[in-house]
Amino acid sequence: MDLISRPNYYSKLEKLLGKGVLIVLTGQRRVGKSYVMRELVVRKQEEPGSNVVYIDKEKTAFDTIASYKDLVAYVDERLDKSKHNYLLIDEVQEIAEFERGLRNYYNEPYIDIVVTGSNSDILSSDLGTMLSGRYVEILIQGLSYPEFLEFHGLDDGESAINKYINYGGLPGLRPFGLDNPEIISDYIQGIYNTILVKDIIRRKKVRNVPFLENLIRFITDNIGKPMSATRIQNYMTSNESEVSKNLILKYMKAVTETYLASAVSRYDIHGKKLLETNDKFYFGDVGIRNFIVGGRRANDIEKIVENLVYQQMVRLGYEVKVGQLYNTEIDFVGTKGNEVVYVQAAYLITEEKTFNREFGNLMSVKDNYPKYVISMTPYMDSSKWEGIIHIPFAVFLKEGFIKGYRG
Repeated sequence: MDLISRPNYYSKLEKLLGKGVLIVLTGQRRVGKSYVMRELVVRKQEEPGSNVVYIDKEKTAFDTIASYKDLVAYVDERLDKSKHNYLLIDEVQEIAEFERGLRNYYNEPYIDIVVTGSNSDILSSDLGTMLSGRYVEILIQGLSYPEFLEFHGLDDGESAINKYINYGGLPGLRPFGLDNPEIISDYIQGIYNTILVKDIIRRKKVRNVPFLENLIRFITDNIGKPMSATRIQNYMTSNESEVSKNLILKYMKAVTETYLASAVSRYDIHGKKLLETNDKFYFGDVGIRNFIVGGRRANDIEKIVENLVYQQMVRLGYEVKVGQLYNTEIDFVGTKGNEVVYVQAAYLITEEKTFNREFGNLMSVKDNYPKYVISMTPYMDSSKWEGIIHIPFAVFLKEGFIKGYRG
């Protein structure tokens, strides 16, 4: 089996085994949940005293496991109580009432259970109620930039960054290479269609499919902009498409539950509270986003840079919000435990107006938490700007936040 390890995720997973919790690997389809799962399968199959029961619901070989009763029958035949068992199920939401089947096993000390799911609502369903906090979610994202370089055998540099910006981090692109845009587009289209049809339209019983597709296109074209049901309704009305706010909210929720896009709440920095309107949206994979939008990246590179900075902050373990300080907006406020960072993301800072917006907004925040500007601007020296640290975009994607970075 040709596997490239993703050690950051696997180490998180390994630390949770044997702790009496069900482990749920979540994330958009084709971002690599199966890579992590298969690495676990391979490693545990090689361990003496281990018995692996592996179900991959993406394979037709497991089509007969359609309900929780089928699941229990299949697993019971394969458990070995003389060994430590690993029950591993890929795309568990494809099994009707799967949570009822898992109930048979999650209290057993000789079984670890790991499942993957492409819909976040599996955690808000009966599974969450049944386990009462006895599960841990690990969000799997597409490839980080260093992983992208490794998967595709690329050297770091402008060409590689451009490919990452254009094609995103779907691990499944590896067999096709990155030199044939038509094949890449076909592959990404297939994934998008699967998410659209299988995870949203069928699962949520969507009736107004044209509106759903228009809504997704609207989100893709408005990354990083405040988005409310009222704004979307006004836009649709101007395009002669009458829809209710309730339908807009329902479909937006369905989109985020598939991890196709994430809604990022606004945070009042002065009042230290969440604001309830005008979330911003960022895509889970910029390759899919770019496919939906079409065209060349030159017209929307600013949005993609902001999207990738958001993804990287989540990858680094931050809970990310959009900051609001009176009439000033901070692109991102990241919190991790007691740590707080403020971040502005930009493409190029070559004019005084842009400089004043990116650095000036951060200067208006009068506390001592670290403040960063991340951009693709060459030859910037961060030592000039009152403690605000500039990190080149590529450096941030490779190394994260570097205190005192001087280039």
